[in-house]
Amino acid sequence: MERHDAWEILTEYTKLDRNIKHGQSVEAVMRAAAREWGGDPEVWGSVGLLHDFDWEIHPTIETHPMDGEPILRARGVSDEIVHAIQCHAPHSGAIPRQLMDRMILACDELTGFVIAAALVQPNKSLSELKVASVKKKLKDKAFARSVDRDCIHLGIEAIEADLDAHIGFTIAALKPVAGEIGLSA
Repeated sequence: MERHDAWEILTEYTKLDRNIKHGQSVEAVMRAAAREWGGDPEVWGSVGLLHDFDWEIHPTIETHPMDGEPILRARGVSDEIVHAIQCHAPHSGAIPRQLMDRMILACDELTGFVIAAALVQPNKSLSELKVASVKKKLKDKAFARSVDRDCIHLGIEAIEADLDAHIGFTIAALKPVAGEIGLSA
């Protein structure tokens, strides 16, 4: 799948700027993960870009991302990408078959949380964001309360990563797209 095809699907179904930026940010982290762990950055990036494409039309755990699957299949999106997108939501029942399927779970909620932590920095900068600060905020249930911390921990376990290392990796992976997603590098 070419990025422009994934972008077309995302922007057809996603109108809110914050949701588009979330797709772009998860795309960046998934591309970096592909390079780090030997995956295909185009495929992994498409998974990141499209994982929440249907959130605005299916905004409940009963419908998202399951009800988005037929749309993707009708658009000719590969089974590999569709399956990975289903794997980002543990409630979907999709069973991870490969690292990419586990990585999207490890990147999705954590990416959103890291961005929320950066946005409360005085200059909205990733360069000043410390891993320890992100970890401290993870313990504060009132901070970014919509972020599913259980998914963050499930994802970290699924890829057998160290939490500190994965937070640091996520911060670094977001820096190249910081301007596009409303942050300073």
